[in-house]
Amino acid sequence: MKNKIIVTGGASFIGSEFVRQIIKRGFKIIVIDKLTYAGDLARLGEVKGKIEFYKADISCASAIGKIFKKEKPKQIVHFAAESHVDRSILSSDEFIRTNIQGTQVLLDAAKLSGIEKFVHISTDEVYGDIEEGQFCETTPLKPSSPYSASKAAADLLVGSYVRTFKFPAVIVRPSNNYGQWQYPEKFIPVIIYKALKGQRIPVYGKGLNVREWLHVSDCAGAIGEILKKGKIGEIYNVGSGNERKNIDVARAIIDFLGKPHSLIEFVQDRPGHDLRYSLNFSKIKKEIGWQAEYNFDCGIKDTIGWYKDNFNWLEKKAEYLRGYWKKVYV
Repeated sequence: MKNKIIVTGGASFIGSEFVRQIIKRGFKIIVIDKLTYAGDLARLGEVKGKIEFYKADISCASAIGKIFKKEKPKQIVHFAAESHVDRSILSSDEFIRTNIQGTQVLLDAAKLSGIEKFVHISTDEVYGDIEEGQFCETTPLKPSSPYSASKAAADLLVGSYVRTFKFPAVIVRPSNNYGQWQYPEKFIPVIIYKALKGQRIPVYGKGLNVREWLHVSDCAGAIGEILKKGKIGEIYNVGSGNERKNIDVARAIIDFLGKPHSLIEFVQDRPGHDLRYSLNFSKIKKEIGWQAEYNFDCGIKDTIGWYKDNFNWLEKKAEYLRGYWKKVYV
């Protein structure tokens, strides 16, 4: 089948949004997901029966090889990764295994299968931080955390396959995503959950760290366009221009929910905490013709509304995080 795509990590936050969008284009979608704590088939509920699903670990070469041999995909979009900085600081083993070894397994399986395009989803965190100016695609990589180091290593591995084997890969580096279905260990859903519960809201340091916020629907749309139009061997930054200090994001959410600012509790800063991210994404605008549609104010209101409407899902996920929160917010 010409339009058969394997999506790794397709039950993840961003991966599932991509699947929900791309299925509408008539592609045959095969999802591979290990279903770790952060994976959830509920995210794929609206496409149930329209996709093939395999529960598998991307670092297991035999399992991945069997899937590729059976499905014979033409394209791959690789989301699967351990993705939370705080967890990588507590223990980096799974990040090295999944993000580096898993990527190598997929590259080898894809090379053997003769795929047409491999879209590797990375992160702006591989650049490190920047006090002024912006990162462009040629900025040297300087990751700060075990998580971002593992993603930078995967990027370099993909790049080596492009050069050595003429492998048909494209690398995508999005800024911080937010939106529906995000697991509540991440900054925005943590704030929403704790504000709704009237609990103390942890903010690292003094909340002065700056992130560029990209709605997940925009991110998935950009990846779809890169899959279609992206040039082999290229890297594309995907940003929004919506930069906000963490403390301002927390206050905006609290204000929208009508809660007091006194809920904010400044906690010990994260080790090696990056100060600011900012992407120059003129390349994707010029070469692909894409730009984000959501501004932050509209996006955060929609996000808060989704979590309020789906509070049972949020509460269930939060139950598994209580011990974890005690470890990281001290």
